[in-house]
Amino acid sequence: MSTRAQRLADQLEQAGVDLILVSNLVNVRYLTGYSGSNGLALIGPQQRVFLTDFRYTEQAEHEVSAEFERLTVNQELAKAAAELLPDGSLRVGFESEHVSVDTLARLREHYPERVELVPVKGLVEQMRIVKDEAEIELIVAATRIADQAFETLLAGGLAGRTERELALSLEQDMRLRGAEAPSFDSIIAGGPHGALPHATPRDVKLERGQLVVIDWGARYRGYCSDCTRTVAVGEPGPAAREAYELVLGAQQVGLDEIRAGGDCKAIDKAVRDIIYGAGHEGHYGHGLGHGVGLEIHEAPGLSARSEDTLRAGSVVTVEPGVYIPGELGIRIEDLVVVTDGAPRILTEIPKGLRIVD
Repeated sequence: MSTRAQRLADQLEQAGVDLILVSNLVNVRYLTGYSGSNGLALIGPQQRVFLTDFRYTEQAEHEVSAEFERLTVNQELAKAAAELLPDGSLRVGFESEHVSVDTLARLREHYPERVELVPVKGLVEQMRIVKDEAEIELIVAATRIADQAFETLLAGGLAGRTERELALSLEQDMRLRGAEAPSFDSIIAGGPHGALPHATPRDVKLERGQLVVIDWGARYRGYCSDCTRTVAVGEPGPAAREAYELVLGAQQVGLDEIRAGGDCKAIDKAVRDIIYGAGHEGHYGHGLGHGVGLEIHEAPGLSARSEDTLRAGSVVTVEPGVYIPGELGIRIEDLVVVTDGAPRILTEIPKGLRIVD
């Protein structure tokens, strides 16, 4: 944790500020270790202060790095932080992407005229793009939990069970295996419902002959996993098999392109060209993938609009799909670590089309 806070402090001069108020709780956790719901960090070249309220005093003692002075206050945290600022004129950065107009107005009321509040964007998020080995191992642990829960779900059969029932069973299993929670709302979508990329599970039973899109993940000690598999309940027919093999081949092309220095827009295009070239231009509209870490969607993004370049140590998804309205949906997704060579694929679930009961 000390390295992270110091790395942030080292960037403040270039960002044009003397100190920074870190209020986004994901960023606070990344820098301090704190996992509660009310906390703020004040960081500068000589400052390392963490503030919370009475509810989290003991939790902070256990979680927050000893590098930080830990303070419990009985007023708004940002107002308390204002009283800790050193004398003289100061430029204090705030996380502009996470501070509302109303919150900024309150900040200006709390801080004296000698303090200039400066919007700062993405400093901590950029640090979070490259994971250290400890972070990667937590993502691996989350992935294993999710993989095992998925295999248990399939072993119990899918036909005749509702999408909602299956989603709840999957999420409960992950929790019983040690997950804090699902890393997002699980998607289980059978037949035509699978053509909605972010379908919500329904009280509708799965039928034989359907493809079923299952997109799920576990959160373990703050870190997320993400995976999608499409399985068949009984024989789905030749058209569905053909579409499945198309997506599977396109996904492998994407995986083959994942390496440090890779242009995210170009990788997305390589996969998109395959799917569009097979006649599905109107059936694949989302990006190829995204970063995963303390949040389920982080930088870098792999999409037609991305300006990102892959860096060794990033963890990203590769998840192309085909969605034919009124008929079916197919998505195949792996979670991978970017390296200087071939990616390290964290997902261990086979990708050949599986026929389940």
